Amino acid sequence: MGRKLLEQKARIDRERLYSPREAIELLKGLDGAKFDESIEAHINLNVDPRRADQMVRGTLMLPNGTGKTQRVAVFADGEAAREAEEAGADVVGTDDLVARIRDEGFMDFDVAVATPDQMRIVGRLGQILGPRGLMPNPKSGTVTQDVGKTVSELKQGKIEYRVDRYGIIHSILGKKSFDTDSLVENYFALRDELQRVRPAPVKGRYFRSVSITSTMGPAIKVDPAVTKD
Repeated sequence: MGRKLLEQKARIDRERLYSPREAIELLKGLDGAKFDESIEAHINLNVDPRRADQMVRGTLMLPNGTGKTQRVAVFADGEAAREAEEAGADVVGTDDLVARIRDEGFMDFDVAVATPDQMRIVGRLGQILGPRGLMPNPKSGTVTQDVGKTVSELKQGKIEYRVDRYGIIHSILGKKSFDTDSLVENYFALRDELQRVRPAPVKGRYFRSVSITSTMGPAIKVDPAVTKD
């Protein structure tokens, strides 16, 4: 563990649950990396991802964006391909794009979008895109006929959230250079969205634990019961 991280951790009360605002202000005040770090939330939910009726997954437009421009790959042809290109897609293709990913190892994108008719060929990439969380999916809005709108939203800060196998949501909230109010607003937008999609079978406490961290900084425990600033 580096000296700087040890110094940062020394400023945090490990026994305390901070409010989201306190955690963010503390992270912003730490002497961190020389680049503009991301601020992230890690939210442990009381769900069993192995059960289809407890899979928490969807998309959300953060009110203040993420500060990061996502690289978008689109599987489409014809008019849909043209709309995707005009909306700012980084790469657009069909069989040729599948071949680049499968045969050349091309993975220079953060999210993949496909029109419904293209899923018959995108399915060939299941073992490549699936483990990386990049497989287009109707539930996340990345299988759509309206690829132009989807690409525009992704470029403007729309995020996809999905529980991992441990029931944890990992999500960017923005950049350390964002003002505190913007990061706090993004946090509560994410929390409210997760509450909105709470699976019906889940009983009792839904938010088990929450921590907020920066790219190179320590994790700060946040009180999951705090519902507004």
